[in-house]
Amino acid sequence: MSRGPVGVAVIGAGVISAHYLDHLTSFPDLKVHAVADIRPEAARARAEQFGIAEHGTPEVALRHPDVEIVVNLTVPAAHVEVATAAVRAGKHVWSEKPFALDRESGLGLLKEANDAGLRLGCAPDTFLGAGLQSARRVIERGDIGVPLTAQTVFQTPGPESWHPNPAFLYQYGAGPLFDQGPYYFTTLIQTFGSVRRVAAVGSKAQATRVIGSGPKAGETFEVEVPTHVSALIQFEGGASAHSLFSFESPHERQGFVEITGTEATLRLPDPNYFDGELRICRTGEKEWTPLPTAGPANGRGMGVLDMARSIRADEPHRATGELAHHVVDTMVSIAEAIETGAFVDVTSSAPASAPLGEDWAPTEVTFEGASA
Repeated sequence: MSRGPVGVAVIGAGVISAHYLDHLTSFPDLKVHAVADIRPEAARARAEQFGIAEHGTPEVALRHPDVEIVVNLTVPAAHVEVATAAVRAGKHVWSEKPFALDRESGLGLLKEANDAGLRLGCAPDTFLGAGLQSARRVIERGDIGVPLTAQTVFQTPGPESWHPNPAFLYQYGAGPLFDQGPYYFTTLIQTFGSVRRVAAVGSKAQATRVIGSGPKAGETFEVEVPTHVSALIQFEGGASAHSLFSFESPHERQGFVEITGTEATLRLPDPNYFDGELRICRTGEKEWTPLPTAGPANGRGMGVLDMARSIRADEPHRATGELAHHVVDTMVSIAEAIETGAFVDVTSSAPASAPLGEDWAPTEVTFEGASA
């Protein structure tokens, strides 16, 4: 195995790829060799934007001899298919969330990668950023006492007002639960451990919606999934949380996460971002006190870099496929609870993710042969 930069290729040249490539191309421990897409013209445009030498169909990434990690930025319905193809090509895989759309395909992907001795990682990697890692340090040193409960809220009118192609966000495997749930559940699992059972109610206010911007503005599309979800979550240690996900609210309230302990309540940064405001309100106090955050907050791609460095060091990476599968299992269980009106047990578990040090520096060279 080479000791130089870890070779990376991106499959999926959509909107999110620009955010990833902006950071992946700035990390000297990584080398982006190719951008691929089923639309070769999209791959070419993105590759030219970031000065990447090779581009084309997904086969360009899968067959590239210097690519060790495939960054899978396809639409949710293609995540497992593309990741499986990459594993069969001998590549480690980092996928955008969600990891899968159902339990069975996710478990199959985990087994195939494990049998091949390859790693799977998955977004969100926002929990590696300064904001949520600082919150973790506050909790682990006992500042809020014993964590007991949590509340999370995500409310917007929906993405069709700004997204040029929003229909997929209202199809099975998306909606506010699957689109936003991974950020919130990943954050909660870092504090409370694995989810053990859930209950939920959901609703769909409109059967169709209208695209509000871009070349498809004015087009109507069907809504396939609940656009308002209210979930109760119980964790392995007995702690509980209430989470609200909605594309039906004229009033926007995003990124609300509060964790209450025996001695204080901690208000976390928005889990969709890598940094943000961290505040605490202690027993007997009425005002929130800001707390400092420390550590890297470079943005999307930090999880890919953590995986790459962990491959070279032969140690576990943090945003694992097992963690992502447990999040999917939790969301599928919530969807089942909406359908049945009953509590649903969650049988999978998530591995504990090691904390990330404040001095972890994405833009530093840590491999022989890497160059700034």
